[in-house]
Amino acid sequence: MSVTVVGSLNEDLVVTVDRLPGRGETVVGSAVALLPGGKGANQASAAGRLGRGVHMVGRVGDDPAAGRQLAALADCGVNVGRVQRTPGAPTGSATIPVEARGGENLIVVVPGANAALTPADVDVESVHRAGVLLLQLETPLETVRAAVAATGGTVVLNPAPPQPLPAELLAEVDVLVPNEPELRALSGVPDGDDSPAALVALARAVGSGDVVVTLGGRGALVVPAGGPALLQAPPPVDAVDTTGAGDCFCGALSSALDRGADLAAAVRYAVTAAALSTTGPGARGALPDDDAVQALLDRTPPAEPVA
Repeated sequence: MSVTVVGSLNEDLVVTVDRLPGRGETVVGSAVALLPGGKGANQASAAGRLGRGVHMVGRVGDDPAAGRQLAALADCGVNVGRVQRTPGAPTGSATIPVEARGGENLIVVVPGANAALTPADVDVESVHRAGVLLLQLETPLETVRAAVAATGGTVVLNPAPPQPLPAELLAEVDVLVPNEPELRALSGVPDGDDSPAALVALARAVGSGDVVVTLGGRGALVVPAGGPALLQAPPPVDAVDTTGAGDCFCGALSSALDRGADLAAAVRYAVTAAALSTTGPGARGALPDDDAVQALLDRTPPAEPVA
């Protein structure tokens, strides 16, 4: 089996700041770094670090950034044979201010070549034969829908950045993985109770399949299509930068599901991997391998039922 990721590839400009700026405010940064990114490529890199047989389907531009992004993916063990160069288009990019203490961030994305990914691009063997197909929303929605229609594998969708999704697409998703703002956007309930029980109710109203809600430092909610919901807390780590932690979670979740883990075990594995990913700078600065995750699993608390 294998994990195939259909999604975006970006080059990230990460700026370290003492605190994030407010609307209309200028703050002074203390450091800057150019790093590989993009939700799709980040998730593929995480899965590639954790196991073999990971494929990336996407587009880069006709610029020097393209080669850097392909090389970074290959270094993580990802097959990039289905990532195409796009003449006349820049590689996608993101600007990310990150707080020096605690690692909180903001992200502004420019799609570039990611916007040129077409349904024809996903009509390929790595999509057809994937054990797990992992998708996000930084590429055109029609292409996401085409990939779902083309695969015979388990479909995992991270609905980010949030946008309205047709009911027919949600019905084809096996595991929906939103964070709390994305869950609220899908449910049409922008504000309200953020208790686990309230979020479980929103999750059950959104998806017909399994839903996993990522909660940052609180861990993740496991909301199966049938059966009780669970709250999975993360292990203790010293966070440096939370950029890409959600992407690491999705890649790790898909890797665990592809290896045959049940949903609760896969979420426990993914929460542990995501926690480790926050201990270094950037979206991929501390992506763990399987040995590192296994070593920390004993310190990951057991999941607790949500009343």
